[in-house]
Amino acid sequence: MSASGLAALRLRALRERAGLSMQALAVRVGTSAPQINKLEKGERRLTLEWLERLAQALGVELTALFGDGSPAVPGTSAADDLIPLLAAEAGDDHRLVPHAAPVGLVPRPPALQHVRDAYALVMVGTTMLPRFREGQMLHVNPHRPPQPGSGVVVTLGDGTLVVGEFVGRSGRTIELRRYRPDEVFSVTPAPAGATHAIVGLTEP
Repeated sequence: MSASGLAALRLRALRERAGLSMQALAVRVGTSAPQINKLEKGERRLTLEWLERLAQALGVELTALFGDGSPAVPGTSAADDLIPLLAAEAGDDHRLVPHAAPVGLVPRPPALQHVRDAYALVMVGTTMLPRFREGQMLHVNPHRPPQPGSGVVVTLGDGTLVVGEFVGRSGRTIELRRYRPDEVFSVTPAPAGATHAIVGLTEP
């Protein structure tokens, strides 16, 4: 089950535990009962904005919408178990235009345990087939130096993103490979440190 689907199930359970009808919760959130119904059924995506509004209305921590109520691992907080999920649309020249804010939170994978600023990115397009498929959730470590052959997410000066295979670096310019079309091309990250290693993925 996806993180959003899990949150939808938890939303209903938390609402019922609080003794609230859909209408009562809708009034607290500032929406309608049909909208709450859609969120609980998973017919509308639970974005980060929705999660924050619902958690406040229910009087719970945001992470309660993803957990099962079991204690966190000693030495961690519930928030440590989640990372932001970013999404983007296909732009020009195989670049990706990221959304202005995360579209949700997803469980933190083992490869990103204790990694500060870790995030997940939904793959868009077919430029990296068969390595990365459209809709897959890429796990990104912004602090791991990329190695030749590793997958990377690069932020360009205009704020767009490029996903590719790291080939090498010359000063601030880096070379990437994409598979469709099969070519090596150069980009300049901005800021200079905005080349982040992909360390795993989750199927959609």
